Amino acid sequence: MNDHYLKKLDRVTAILTQLQSKPVVKAQDLAKKFEVSVRTIYRDVKTLENAGIPIVGEAGSGYSLMDGYKLPPVMFTKEEVLSFITAEKLMQKFSHQSMGKHYQTAMEKVRSVLKYSDKNLIQNIEKQIDIFQHQGKTEDTLKDVLPTILESIAEKLQLTIEYRTVDDKISTRTIEAVGVFFEFNFWYIMAFCTLRNDFRQFRVDRILKIFKTQNPYLQEYGQINDYRKNGNGNKITVKLLVDKKIMGHLVNSKIYYGLIEEVETENGVELTFETEWLKDGFPRWLITFADYATILEPESLKDRLKDLLKDISDKHQ
Repeated sequence: MNDHYLKKLDRVTAILTQLQSKPVVKAQDLAKKFEVSVRTIYRDVKTLENAGIPIVGEAGSGYSLMDGYKLPPVMFTKEEVLSFITAEKLMQKFSHQSMGKHYQTAMEKVRSVLKYSDKNLIQNIEKQIDIFQHQGKTEDTLKDVLPTILESIAEKLQLTIEYRTVDDKISTRTIEAVGVFFEFNFWYIMAFCTLRNDFRQFRVDRILKIFKTQNPYLQEYGQINDYRKNGNGNKITVKLLVDKKIMGHLVNSKIYYGLIEEVETENGVELTFETEWLKDGFPRWLITFADYATILEPESLKDRLKDLLKDISDKHQ
């Protein structure tokens, strides 16, 4: 069998996997994924149909497997099996506790369809991989909170939550969740808050009660990153001059706090931010490297930093 037919066999098998994993698959998306022409995808789909696979749909509208049709378990390559082991280790350390048990049962199903040799491979290698986490996991008040949030997003139904704020105040909110994200060791919801009529972030471990309503979303939303970047629009420009030797420690956090420009000068690196957190978030972050930074603007940030430092000094006298 020559190289051309081997590539086609691999591609046709991969297309079948795509059909098993998605409700509808478009020829244009498959062509882009496998870097071939749309016409080639049409021929590959015809090959599957000739092999007796009941494919519903046609060119231009997308393809799917006939409802109820079952296929034998997919066989995994050795490289894919090794990637599962690594992913499982990562999930054990970093997954949200409400999702961990579901991932564990999913992995048990994956293991059940592995070849005997691959099961031995897992047994031999899984104790040789570990992930070291230096921060402790947060504990949630509720069980299955993240699945509830994800279900509401999928079904486009509003959530009602009882939420404990950073200053220990309890409030009840009705929200329309856009998405969830993990950052700085915490899970967050990005959502439209009907009380504030604006987008807000809610830390998942501060949710005391949650239930999914039957009220549909009042509007359509884009991707989660669109809202994380845009915020509520009340941003202030901040300019800092930072010592070059500290820059390596700010790689991830500077993006989080709104970095929009970075210019290297003779005296250091000039960083420009747009931030909404001038009262607390930004100055508290700045304290962590304030001895290596000079505030160029605004003056209000200098005053706020002085007030914070005075409060710290007074507290520890």
